[in-house]
This record gives sequence, C-alpha cells and structure tokens, in this order.
Amino acid sequence: MSFLVEDKVAVVTGGSSGIGLETVKLLLQQGAKVAWCGRDEARLQASLQALSSQFAPENMMVHACDVLNKASVQSFADSVIARFGQVDMLINNAGQGKVSSFEETTDQEWMDEVQLKYFSVIHPVKAFLEALKQSKHGAIANVNSLLALKPEAHMIATSAARAALLNLTKSLAQNFAKDGIRVNSILIGMVESGQWRRRFEMRSNLEMDWETWIGKIATERGIPLGRLGKPEEAARALVFLASPLSSYTTGSTVDVSGGFSKQI
Repeated sequence: MSFLVEDKVAVVTGGSSGIGLETVKLLLQQGAKVAWCGRDEARLQASLQALSSQFAPENMMVHACDVLNKASVQSFADSVIARFGQVDMLINNAGQGKVSSFEETTDQEWMDEVQLKYFSVIHPVKAFLEALKQSKHGAIANVNSLLALKPEAHMIATSAARAALLNLTKSLAQNFAKDGIRVNSILIGMVESGQWRRRFEMRSNLEMDWETWIGKIATERGIPLGRLGKPEEAARALVFLASPLSSYTTGSTVDVSGGFSKQI
C-alpha cells in the first residue's frame, strides 16, 4: 500500500526510538525524505547508522534538539530547510509521562508536565509553519495518549496535560485550515516498549513467555484485542494522518488502543 509520500519531506521529533523510529522507518520505506531529532546525540547517530544500510543516506538527516528549547528547535528547522528545501509533514512525538498521584505531585511538576505537552508541539509548529504553508500537502500529526480521555489517578498531571494537548490539536486544526494545513492526532493506549521488556525480564513466573505474559496484562487491563500495541501500528496511523491519503481529515483523533477506549 502506498501512502503517497514519495519525495515529500517529513520531520519527526523524538525519532530515535520507539514509535518515532518506526515512523521514520515507514516514511523512508514509502520513499519520503526524513529528518528526525532527539536530545541524545549518541542514540540519534545509532538510529541513523542502523537505517543507513537500508535507505539512501541523502534521504535522511538527524539533528540533536531539545523541543523545549525554542532556539534549539529553530536551529533544527533551519538545518532541515537548508538540506531538503521544503517540509510537507511534521510529526510531533516527543514527550514522556509522569507517574504520581495528586498528593505526590509538586507545583513544579504540574508546570513541567504542561510545558512538555504544550511546547513539544508549539515550538516545532512555529519553527516549521512557514515551510508547511508552502507545501501543497502540509500536515501535522501529534502523538497523544488515551489518558486525554481516560485519566488515571496515578498519572494525574500527565492525564490533565494530555487532555489539554487534545484540545490544542483541535484548535490548531481550526486555526490552520485557512492555510491548507491539516492537524490531527493519535491516542495511543498501552504500547510495547523497552520499559515493558524490562518488566518482563523481572517477572516472577519465569516459565511464562512474552506473548503469554503481555496477554495476561492486557486481559487484566480490559483491552479487547488481548495484547499491547506495537510501535509500528502507531506509526502506520501517524503516517496515514500526515499523508495525502487523509487529505480531507483535520481536527480528528485516531484511537490506537486495541479497543480500550469507548469514547471515540
């Protein structure tokens, strides 16, 4: 299946691992030129080296970047434009969650969560906005969490900030419609990651294999599909929303939670 992104330029934040890296891979497989960033220079270079044997080096670039630092993001944007001359798709994937109850969360931690969820999107959007306006297929896709609709008490600050990001995404879609830029998001549920693998290695029942162990967790959490999602499944949804295949879709959210959400 073609996502119609051949020769288009995509930018992916948080692209050195997990969902971000799978998104980079899929875009390259589809013939796009891709620039991705992350805070860790070593991990970025490792991701670039791993992909260099599969894809043309001239279609890839990496740049160390802190999405919460406006100047750092602008430097990344300037480098992308200098290298590729255009930007058609921006995929905002940077950001982590914080585990803490209301009683445990300090005022500064509340502020940190809001800043991370907002400005990991706002800074890249501002930096790449003019380039996206010049594209005939300008699109932004944000990675969000199901916590935006199903808050968890043990992640109270992250849940609230995720809800704000959902609203921000819809507001940006309305704001940029006049410029022909579409803005959408995905809401991910429980997705396989290095953290889950580490928990598996520490399991009490060593006779239980990965599929059985992860299936048990999914069942306990009430995920209808009976398993955790895979990073590449989230990546497919992101690339679809960023691609011309979804040319009449904006302000929308795709649920990638295995049926765990009942609100969408």
